Amino acid sequence: MTMHSNTVSSSGRAATRGVDWAATVKDAGLAAFVALLLTVPLVGLRTVDRPTGLGIEARPEEVVASLLLVFFGRLGLGLIRQGMALPVLILALVCAGIGLLLPMPTQVLRLVLVLGGGVIAIRAAMTVATGRSKLSQADRDKRMDRVAAKVQHASRYIGPVAVAFAVVLPFTPLADRMILDIGILLLTYIMLGWGLNIVVGLAGLLDLGYVAFYAVGAYSYALLAHYFGLSFWVCLPLAGVLAAISGVLLGFPVLRLRGDYFAIVTLGFGEIIRIILVNWYQFTGGPNGISGIPRPSFFGIADFSRSPAEGMAAFHEMFGLEFSPLHRIIFLYYLILALALVVNLFTLRVRKLPLGRAWEALREDDIACASLGINRTNMKLAAFAIAAMFGGFAGSFFATRQGFISPESFTFIESAIILAIVVLGGMGSQIGVVVATLLVIGLPEAFRELADYRMLAFGAGMVVIMLWRPRGLLAHRDPTILLHGGKNPAATGAAK
Repeated sequence: MTMHSNTVSSSGRAATRGVDWAATVKDAGLAAFVALLLTVPLVGLRTVDRPTGLGIEARPEEVVASLLLVFFGRLGLGLIRQGMALPVLILALVCAGIGLLLPMPTQVLRLVLVLGGGVIAIRAAMTVATGRSKLSQADRDKRMDRVAAKVQHASRYIGPVAVAFAVVLPFTPLADRMILDIGILLLTYIMLGWGLNIVVGLAGLLDLGYVAFYAVGAYSYALLAHYFGLSFWVCLPLAGVLAAISGVLLGFPVLRLRGDYFAIVTLGFGEIIRIILVNWYQFTGGPNGISGIPRPSFFGIADFSRSPAEGMAAFHEMFGLEFSPLHRIIFLYYLILALALVVNLFTLRVRKLPLGRAWEALREDDIACASLGINRTNMKLAAFAIAAMFGGFAGSFFATRQGFISPESFTFIESAIILAIVVLGGMGSQIGVVVATLLVIGLPEAFRELADYRMLAFGAGMVVIMLWRPRGLLAHRDPTILLHGGKNPAATGAAK
């Protein structure tokens, strides 16, 4: 009885104490001061090329925008923690609405209102919903797992519909050059995400250097085509084989490492490949890259140009069509769609084989697998080689799509983006990779007009997802094989 009265009295004092405005504003001011120290050299000053030489351009508006975002974001977070979630939610929605509906003197101010107000509104709404809910955090996680299980169960029906839509997209009125280019970009990252999902999602290995295999595939095709004149269809399997060999060479000496040590080594491998590409000027072209990479033909029998080379037919003449440069783009779209679907079908099939089950067992408990006699090194090496091969396929397509490659296309940020797609989608989830790609790649594309703030929108989207679903959007893991004909617990939970 005494304990209950003490609890009631303490909660009553917390309710009547109100908001400590001085401490809250001071904390927000300190956060803004730290942001000022960081943004002045990183954001406020930019080098520009001028007729007289290299100069420095000041950008005070960007610095002010950063300070406002940090100050009001920290202030809103402090008020939310002190029980003011509902007023903060209303004010944040008002600010976002003003930024969307009313004319603004600068785009920077609009970005501050819309982006800052939107993120704070989402955080406040989550707090309001959590405060009114009688469910514990564990119960909410279970509820989200049931939602993820329903989505994954429905993916067997959603998947064919999505594939059918992707097939007919180039022939719909919505399709134009920009839509097709964005579709090719999304499918490329979906393929890379499905490839990395084998290592990270199935085998449970944190690979921070996956872009290295992407680079090996791209440079393999570019160099083979440049020095030996081989076509894309000959170089495509060779690029995958060479990327797989590089995966084996990396994996064999380092797969005995675990955790952060393994991640650091893979990160170093990615940087080693990039540095080799930069410094081996005579072979790779160095920082200048390789240009004039041949475009793919129509399976070696027709070319997409108006005047094809000798021995090749013109694609438009072969099918009785009027010449259009969009034919090559549509063919590239279908090519990357086919490659991505091959990776997906392979992954879904291999998960039911002993190799895939061994990967999932390694992900869950490495030591238990060793006690069962599973050769952990060989299993991990197979995962590394297969994922690297798919990365090599994607790299060769990237090279023929761009017609030019350089080491700047294969930096660590590419590995980070691919890893973010896998983790945010839910490790081991194929449809989660697709959803995360639409958010991680599609969201910055939606902000392409604000070129300087695309990464800010990308970061805000990442923060929102991690606040809402820290383990990934579709993090639920269904058992691949059920013993004795048992029912899938996920499907049972989804049906309840």
